Amino acid sequence: MRQEQAEAIAISALSFIASDPERLDRFLAVTGLDPAALRAAAGAPGFLAGVLDYLCSDEPLLIAHAAEKDMRPETVAAAQRALGGPPAEDW
Repeated sequence: MRQEQAEAIAISALSFIASDPERLDRFLAVTGLDPAALRAAAGAPGFLAGVLDYLCSDEPLLIAHAAEKDMRPETVAAAQRALGGPPAEDW
């Protein structure tokens, strides 16, 4: 998977997380970010890999994202690997 494709999937994942207040609150709590820091962190190297790490670490969230975006969970895991994240479960 190309870097650009992986980044697009990560941005899609962040949008998915941010579109639901409960998902966003949990993401912020787990990452230790607040909304202002989230905006600043979004451009930092490694941030998008971290978003996919977070998504892949929560199977129900990963499956919900994949279903909403009409993609296979394996595609998200491939994007995670392309961005340098740790290997996901065997999707």
